[in-house]
Amino acid sequence: MQTEALLKAFEKYVERHELFSHEDKILLTVSGGVDSMVMLSIFVRLGYNVGVAHCNFGLRGEESDADTEMVERECEKLGIVCHSKRFDTKGEMARTGDSMEMTARRQRYEWFYELCQSEGYTVIAVAHHANDSIETFFINLLRGTGLRGLTGINRQYGKVVRPLLYATRKDILEYAVHNNIPYREDSSNRSTKYLRNKIRLGLLPMLQEINPRFTPLMRGNLYRLSDAQRFIDVAIDRIREAAVHSENGVDTIEVSAIDAMYPRDFVIYELLSSTYGFKGDVVEELNKALKRGITDRRFYSRDYVAYLDRGNIMVTSIVEEDDCEVEVERDDMRSYCGNSVLYYEHTDIDNVSEYQLPSDVALIDEAKLQYPLHLRRWREGDTFIPFGMAGRKKVGDYLTDHKVPIVERKRQFVLVSGEDIVWVVGRRTDERYRIGANTESILKITKYTI
Repeated sequence: MQTEALLKAFEKYVERHELFSHEDKILLTVSGGVDSMVMLSIFVRLGYNVGVAHCNFGLRGEESDADTEMVERECEKLGIVCHSKRFDTKGEMARTGDSMEMTARRQRYEWFYELCQSEGYTVIAVAHHANDSIETFFINLLRGTGLRGLTGINRQYGKVVRPLLYATRKDILEYAVHNNIPYREDSSNRSTKYLRNKIRLGLLPMLQEINPRFTPLMRGNLYRLSDAQRFIDVAIDRIREAAVHSENGVDTIEVSAIDAMYPRDFVIYELLSSTYGFKGDVVEELNKALKRGITDRRFYSRDYVAYLDRGNIMVTSIVEEDDCEVEVERDDMRSYCGNSVLYYEHTDIDNVSEYQLPSDVALIDEAKLQYPLHLRRWREGDTFIPFGMAGRKKVGDYLTDHKVPIVERKRQFVLVSGEDIVWVVGRRTDERYRIGANTESILKITKYTI
């Protein structure tokens, strides 16, 4: 796509979806990569009122500093205000136990909204493009998702807009070359240890080879899937009005009020996922229990608990005293605890090539486990033997010694086998369940923040 055509397509896309106008003060999030540098050029050429926000997470040493220098230099050249901030991302990861991706995302968006508040920005523009949206489709497809997860990246969410979703990576690179746009490439983009890069560098080129029109076809598919989801949302809103009632902090979903013409399991999934954040496999287990008339189980999302009562589904907020306890059977693939999900992988010792892993990954000698395991919040009096130590330690004392903030302490989960705590989730495994010379089978558990 030639420069003028790309600019016209930009204006048409922005106008059609009413993303912003020339009356807005727009904060451009510019990393220094080709996508965000092209976005900066387009906004300036079209005369929008903009400022730039650049984050230095300090994760790539001199590379990160060079990114910052280039962005600041380009903004000075263009006469654009540049807000630049250095974050202690590694320190924040250690404090919260969150993943690098989640920590960096939280840091940057908190800062973006602070800038909106202090500097009067009305819109936050992010430089995701069509290929990013296609990659997101495949990431969610491989991890398991409902239809909403297959619609790619949203073009707008609150103040955040993505005005380049109409353009492909090829369009953006051609614009950069033709207009001598400076940019820097993040070296981590070439690493295939990340799922997105495996899809970008491996899967998508193969699909493009099979069908050269793959990218525009997928872009059309995502538009249609988005339209289908919007249609579903309207239908679910109408069902919600008829079937969901609130009283004394408890929402009751009257299952019998869901018209028989609708697929009941799907409707329940949409009601529980869109409003309360329940994940697909949790709702699947709830639907199975509903069919069998089971009433003694609870089902959890990050912030809510659901239980069954006389054929209805009752949903209420989780209170701090709630253990949020769930059973983990041997064939379970994942389970949820607070704002995290645990993925379980059963493997042989011969398939493990690395033992020095980050704290959000645990390797457990599976032969020592007693199923079902139990995943719950820690309780006063809980003890374990921290990996590498000989004596017992109270979980509360361990969290205090490691300066875990009070808010995070309340959200701390433990994985229990029999009477033993196997893992203080995301922090330390128990010495008794370590891999040894006689280990044959391993349970690998990976914690992701959601």
